[in-house]
Amino acid sequence: MSASAPAAAASETDLLALLQGAFPAAASRPTGDHPAFKLPVADVPAALKLLRDQQGFDFLTDITAVDWDVEASPRFSVVWHLHSTTHHGYVRIVADCLSDTEPSAPSVVGLWAGANWHERETFDLMGIRFTDHPDLRRILMWDGYPFHPLRKDFPLAGIETPLPDVEVGEITGATVKPAPMAGGPFVASTGEMNLTEAEPRAKDESWNERSEKPATL
Repeated sequence: MSASAPAAAASETDLLALLQGAFPAAASRPTGDHPAFKLPVADVPAALKLLRDQQGFDFLTDITAVDWDVEASPRFSVVWHLHSTTHHGYVRIVADCLSDTEPSAPSVVGLWAGANWHERETFDLMGIRFTDHPDLRRILMWDGYPFHPLRKDFPLAGIETPLPDVEVGEITGATVKPAPMAGGPFVASTGEMNLTEAEPRAKDESWNERSEKPATL
């Protein structure tokens, strides 16, 4: 981060002026919380570097993506969330992928090493390829898994696929089966139930051979 980083967060108007001065296509984006801006995807690494070095947004909080709809075009947008550890402001940068069938965005691992796993997760679950990523592999699903589970065309219950261990699959004949979530909070329609009451509650399941299971939970 630059030594001249501001002690207070700039206003949305000032951030937009800064971005448009370097990237004329930058535009404000509707938001319900933090300042948000839309940029051409090719400009994103330079824009994030500008925000980091000149405005103190030194912490990459998250990288994610949106699948707007199977029929939408542009279908995919990538989202970067930045935070400042000095003035505690947040900013959101959004860029549409140019291709609806082979979406991609430039990697920012060169700016933040932590982007490595964020980009791998977004690739794994949404199918966004990050160009120049040093090791773009799946991080949750296994290598060779043919789907991207957070895309709009992927069913909530999943899709039956062969086991990742071919030898076990051949011997047992088992597959990875869909898991319907009947009555679960993820498939409940508005008005069917109180979603707060339906949401699962975490339990203390930390017992093991050295710490016995509590008598009551």
